Amino acid sequence: QMLGLDLNALDAVAVAKGPGSFTGLRIGSATAKGLAFALDKPILSIPTVDALAYNLCGHRDLVCPVMDARRNQTYTGLYRFDGNQMQVIKEQCAVDICEIIAEINHIGSPVVFLGDGVPVFRPYISENISVPYSFAPPHLNRQRAGAVAALAVQYYIEGKMIKGSEHR
Repeated sequence: QMLGLDLNALDAVAVAKGPGSFTGLRIGSATAKGLAFALDKPILSIPTVDALAYNLCGHRDLVCPVMDARRNQTYTGLYRFDGNQMQVIKEQCAVDICEIIAEINHIGSPVVFLGDGVPVFRPYISENISVPYSFAPPHLNRQRAGAVAALAVQYYIEGKMIKGSEHR
């Protein structure tokens, strides 16, 4: 009401599908499903790691989000940008930090890291990476709703949506 937004003007409802806080994901998913069902709109389920990478939309280097999954495990993926178009090199996954660093070394391209796993894995990265690397600035280093929304636009254009009644 404060925005003067008519909810019927929405084309779809976007939601981060995880990984993340179990409670936060459940609340977000339930809210998105309720809105989509009531408005008869589709849902765009955006992988959290993909959205985190999208914070660096347009970056010239390989992008590697790292979310701390504990016990040397990370939720991660590898991405490149061609302008504003995101290319998934390695889909969102949960792996040991040594596995993703080995894959980056094998690819051989400069890389930028971001995410809440950076402070946890920074020493390991610094000691084991063999390509030029950097870390995203603090204001781009965490999940952002704006990145979920911007990536949702791409998903919408590509038809990557499901009916609100089918969302889990």
